[in-house]
Amino acid sequence: MTEKSFNNFSDSISNFDENYKYISNRIEAAVMKSGRKTEDIIFLAATKTVDPQVINHAINSGIKYIGENRVQEFLSKDNDIIPVHRHFIGHLQTNKVKDIVSRVEMIESVHSIKLAEEIGKQALKIGKTMDILIEVNIGKEKSKSGFLPEETEAAVKSISKIDGVSIKGLMSIPPICYENQKIVSYFKQMNKLFIDISTKRLDNSSMMYLSMGMSDDFELAIDCGANIVRIGTALFGKRL
Repeated sequence: MTEKSFNNFSDSISNFDENYKYISNRIEAAVMKSGRKTEDIIFLAATKTVDPQVINHAINSGIKYIGENRVQEFLSKDNDIIPVHRHFIGHLQTNKVKDIVSRVEMIESVHSIKLAEEIGKQALKIGKTMDILIEVNIGKEKSKSGFLPEETEAAVKSISKIDGVSIKGLMSIPPICYENQKIVSYFKQMNKLFIDISTKRLDNSSMMYLSMGMSDDFELAIDCGANIVRIGTALFGKRL
């Protein structure tokens, strides 16, 4: 390691340590406000562009869950990362499914029935049932994938019949909002959808997790019912 890279690594570690403590305290406060327990919330570190050495330090510091957005980057770092719960949280193409089904315990971003079918197919090949979350395009944005809110229950019913997958809940990335009231409205819509589907008690659909909230809005998400928050920039710094 060169002197420059060592200094960069040292700075990354120092920044992480400070950010991790600060965010953990904020999560604890948000959880208390929502009337739940800290252990009810999964603090998932979004590790896109983060060096494996920094990720390993994060894990040794207490991070139990990490999530990657890009298959190629995930594969390039996977063998260098110490044991931890791994989720895939980015857009996933069907032709990349075979590369990750054996390496992650959950795919959070299932945006189509076709993708769910491929996940099931590849999971069965290795004797696995893959836990998945159904991605909801809560803002109905043309630039984003996912099921529209009004399509989601039907999608859950269809996907629940696919062998090799097990639906564990919903995930969403709402539109960028500059007013808390607006982002809260999206989070509340997601929570209502999550609860409504939960009450249907569909086979192969346990609705355990509602994954929403990132660096700028995770406290609001927790207050609106999220139990997985995906935090990257606030934890590791701005992306390269």
